[in-house]
Amino acid sequence: MYLRKLELKDAPLMLAWMHDKSVTEKLQADFASKTIDDAESFIKMSWDNKTDLHLAIASDTDEYMGTVSLKHIENGSAEFAITVRAESMGKGYSWFGMENIIEKAFNELNLESVYWCVSRDNPRAVRFYDKHNFHEALDIPDCVLERYKGMDNLKWYSVLKGDDFTTQETVAGCKVVHIKTIPTVDAGELSFFEASHDIPFEVKRIYYITKVPEGVRRGFHAHKELKQLLFCPYGRIQLILENKNGREEIELSDPSIGVVIDQLTWREMLWLQKDSVLCVAASDYYKVEDYIREYDEFKKNMD
Repeated sequence: MYLRKLELKDAPLMLAWMHDKSVTEKLQADFASKTIDDAESFIKMSWDNKTDLHLAIASDTDEYMGTVSLKHIENGSAEFAITVRAESMGKGYSWFGMENIIEKAFNELNLESVYWCVSRDNPRAVRFYDKHNFHEALDIPDCVLERYKGMDNLKWYSVLKGDDFTTQETVAGCKVVHIKTIPTVDAGELSFFEASHDIPFEVKRIYYITKVPEGVRRGFHAHKELKQLLFCPYGRIQLILENKNGREEIELSDPSIGVVIDQLTWREMLWLQKDSVLCVAASDYYKVEDYIREYDEFKKNMD
């Protein structure tokens, strides 16, 4: 996948997502009334626009998958926007487009900040940005807010030049790993990992936790020697880890993201979505003596 200029051949696929309610139902603009002429006019306008940058997110076969933009480029800042086709959702196109255009904003356009907003009633968008560790911005200039006058319940985000906006690499010193994932157009994804190659231990046991109601918290233990890879193939689970590196948390909601716990670590898991699934690959068979179930005992062992 890569970014390129919008081309007229993209117009039919662009119009397709404009008329797809699953894509546009939470967006502010009236896309349902757009025509092929509107799509082509937008593409032509993007070729010589001095204040907005609109690029296509393309597949390796040059198929248009969505549009990513920097709008209102002025005074060292710009507003980020992205829309992708339903067919590309969950396949990495959104994150690729966002990561690359923000890098372009800072490295090529020399901007100091990028900001954007979504409706709090759009859980898919909020979950996407929260998952990638973007934080809510509160200090938004009045001139920007004026553009959204009359629109309520917006959640604002921003990233500044120099910020590390890439996927979180560690949580409490435990490595965040990217599980190898192979997408197939219109046929989902296959994810896999290999013991000793992709994770730093041999796997002797795999277990999973299912049918947990939303809001339930589990875990509350540490292991003396056991090493584990934790990942969430379905749903959303908040993982809270505490060890000598401190206490941190990460939301597991992407099947291709996992956390390797290979040191003495207290863990708690909060189910953010009903029926979310937690999978664990462990370095050893079940041994009751390896568990530390009392927090005070864990603190003593950590010292």
